[in-house]
Amino acid sequence: MPPRSSPTARQARLGAELRKLREASGLPARAAGELLGGNQAQISHIESGRWGVSAERVRRLATFYSAADTKLVDALCGMAEERGKGWWEAYRDVLPIGFLNIAELEHYARYLRAFQTLTVPGIFQTEDYARTIFGGRIPALPADELEARVEHRLRRRAIFERPAPPHFEVVIHEAALHVLYGGRKVARDQLRYLLEVSEWPTVVVRVIPFASEEFVGSAQTMLYAGGVVPQLDTVQLDSAYGAVFLDAEAQLINYRAMYGALQRVTLEVSESRDVISQIAKEL
Repeated sequence: MPPRSSPTARQARLGAELRKLREASGLPARAAGELLGGNQAQISHIESGRWGVSAERVRRLATFYSAADTKLVDALCGMAEERGKGWWEAYRDVLPIGFLNIAELEHYARYLRAFQTLTVPGIFQTEDYARTIFGGRIPALPADELEARVEHRLRRRAIFERPAPPHFEVVIHEAALHVLYGGRKVARDQLRYLLEVSEWPTVVVRVIPFASEEFVGSAQTMLYAGGVVPQLDTVQLDSAYGAVFLDAEAQLINYRAMYGALQRVTLEVSESRDVISQIAKEL
């Protein structure tokens, strides 16, 4: 079987976690390759996510590495068994790989936390609002790709249609609620939809008001996805060149603390809804 040409972020994450276990054990890739009846190149492909690996082989490697964290090993075995293709795979070779990665990240997350300063979180955007956001790209997108991006963004809400949807908490700065993306009607409809979303059982929407004197200025737009175990948490950041995924322990600790600081300066849920409602009425 040839190596994957472009593994998803989750496939690469499984390989990276196996590499961490190996490096912590002090064993070389050559020794791990020999354990599996191969060589160093085989382990390199597995650790880069370019080759799949079975749960049985994950356990063999973990035992060889003397990995004592059974919950983490069980979680990695679960990742190895994810053979089915998600709906996002239909967009492979249609959209940049980052679009597949974020849909995959949300799909497997146990919980999600988001912070936005200038826009409503993508997963909660209306069709017209999303089309306006993507339509403002420079250089302009081809019409078919624009529509594919909008369609993909709307389909991400499928996670809330599951029997047990993930808990999703979002903190939005009031500034994002005042920007008239697409004009007054589009912006008003978006705010009304956000109010509807805020009533979903597993969704919490909180607003940081302009009046806040304790806003965490160092905070940046982010999506924090909780894994089966904390070691598999992931932070996704947007950049001009696509999504960036962070998973180093120090980074996770930093962004957990940052989000906690943001939570402390938000309005209560009911007050946040009142602010959103009032802005919508004024449009």
